[in-house]
Amino acid sequence: MTALWLGIALLSLLAVAFVLLPVYRARQLEADSLPDVNRRELNITIYQERLSELDAELTAGTLDQENYASLKLELERNLLQDVDDTVESSSTIAINVTRQSIITAFVLAMLLPAMGLALYSQYGRSSDLSVALNQPADPFNGKQPTVDEAIAALQDKLTQQPENPEGWYLLANTFMSMQNYTAAAEGYANALTYLPKDAPQYAGVNGQYAQALFFASNGTMNDQIRKEVEKTLTLEPFEVTALGLLGIEAYESGNYRDAMGFWQKGLRNATGEQADSLRSGVRSARDKLIAAGETVPDLPEIVEAKLELTVSLKPELQSLVKPDMTVFVFARPVGGRMPLAAKRLTVADLPVSLVLDDSLSMSPDALLSSADQVEVVARISASGQPRPAAGDLSGMISPVAVHDQVDILELSIDQVVE
Repeated sequence: MTALWLGIALLSLLAVAFVLLPVYRARQLEADSLPDVNRRELNITIYQERLSELDAELTAGTLDQENYASLKLELERNLLQDVDDTVESSSTIAINVTRQSIITAFVLAMLLPAMGLALYSQYGRSSDLSVALNQPADPFNGKQPTVDEAIAALQDKLTQQPENPEGWYLLANTFMSMQNYTAAAEGYANALTYLPKDAPQYAGVNGQYAQALFFASNGTMNDQIRKEVEKTLTLEPFEVTALGLLGIEAYESGNYRDAMGFWQKGLRNATGEQADSLRSGVRSARDKLIAAGETVPDLPEIVEAKLELTVSLKPELQSLVKPDMTVFVFARPVGGRMPLAAKRLTVADLPVSLVLDDSLSMSPDALLSSADQVEVVARISASGQPRPAAGDLSGMISPVAVHDQVDILELSIDQVVE
């Protein structure tokens, strides 16, 4: 912050000099805003989603340890590079100067810095600037660090500021990708120490902690691991990683029916490739049962369904919307009202390509795969609420066959709701 105040002082002196400088027949008014560029870690969500997918694939046995480690290491290296925030600020102030009186000039000279600070305090982004200025200097001098260097830098940061659950989580994931499961378990344990127990991520992190302990014990379930699995499932009965561990234990013990049950239960929370991995595990367990001569008539058919589509806004309606307005895209039964799969976007995202599948379902009892035909709707909501209202813009394709899609749907928002 010393550098900040020194800069403010120098700029204030410069402004005062301009005020006191004799100016003849000149009027000038300049005002520059104080820009604030704060580069944030935009890849964390995508990183976490992809990481969960890799974990699920490893858990289900569809991804071997070598490929898992390689893919995860690549994810960590990319994320560890993206740690710098930059804030640039400049402020130049000029005011109208007259020859009325030297006293007026001195008064303005005294008021100018005070007014500038007051306005910045009221309308500026002082808190963001403070955070940015307090960020540690780049220890790599702009060079791409090695994984070991990045880990060492992160460990040093966590030593100085241990109350950083995201940092511990990142460190633990890095050690997992390096197959250093003992260190990974320690990292997850530290993340859980500082992560509030009511945080939505707590159960998932605890599940990964149990997974690290499981791998550290060479894939053998023990009392501590079982305790962490039970703790995870108490917090979230459908937590995928914990259910995956129970499924692996059952599968390797030859209890294929139990393994299938655990993985099917995990499917209720699994998404995308994560769900595909669990489905593969369920099929494998089912095949084992059939090969052993057991009958499995009570097993539901594993039905997969997804709709690929593009959503666009009719150019003639562009003037009626703003970039931050909400866009709802959903599939519902023909003539029905309850969505079977839904995604929320903004007008700024359009045009967009997306996939509707069971991972976007509103309820485990109302899945897209449960329907044969649906109508696909896109609606721009002026109020931001799901319920349609006059003035909204919408488009619809109906009916659409859910299974065995051939062509990508092209959905145009081309009507005004009356």
